[in-house]
Amino acid sequence: MTGIGFFKRLLGHSAANEQHDESTRQAALGSRMLVVDDSPTICAVLGRMLERDGYAVQKAVDGESALELAREVQPDLIFLDIVLPGINGFAVLRALRHDPRTAQIPIVMISGNQQATEQFYVQRFGADDFIKKPFGRVEVGACIHKLVRAGRLAGRVAVPVALSMDADAVPLKQAPSLQA
Repeated sequence: MTGIGFFKRLLGHSAANEQHDESTRQAALGSRMLVVDDSPTICAVLGRMLERDGYAVQKAVDGESALELAREVQPDLIFLDIVLPGINGFAVLRALRHDPRTAQIPIVMISGNQQATEQFYVQRFGADDFIKKPFGRVEVGACIHKLVRAGRLAGRVAVPVALSMDADAVPLKQAPSLQA
């Protein structure tokens, strides 16, 4: 294989595919995410995960404030704990689904409570997905990827990578062949 073919394959084909694959795994930069959990640790950790991926994160610690924020902010995705003080996550989910302003927002239920988890799977309350606590970046990323692929969440737009050359660099078409 010549040096040019190697570079074309390396930079053209592989980079484009990796970039496209990465863009389809993530929601659009700046997507608004609402994390609803009464645990400050879960709010902080999940919030940090999402912020590192370029999302704008709002947090609520109970059902009432979650409903207010969802109606006011109109998030692109809601992570909603099932067991909350006051209005539980199932009641919040029903209220959000019945409100025309929030009915189309994707909602991912989260819980570490075994009974709540079993109840969710039995009743399927209309959430888009479920993540069992404890969870990590892989589970959160997979959930977002699934929502992007399903068209429930806008995907990240791939930006073409431009190669820059120094003034002293030899243009690629004039580079000598490299023998493999």
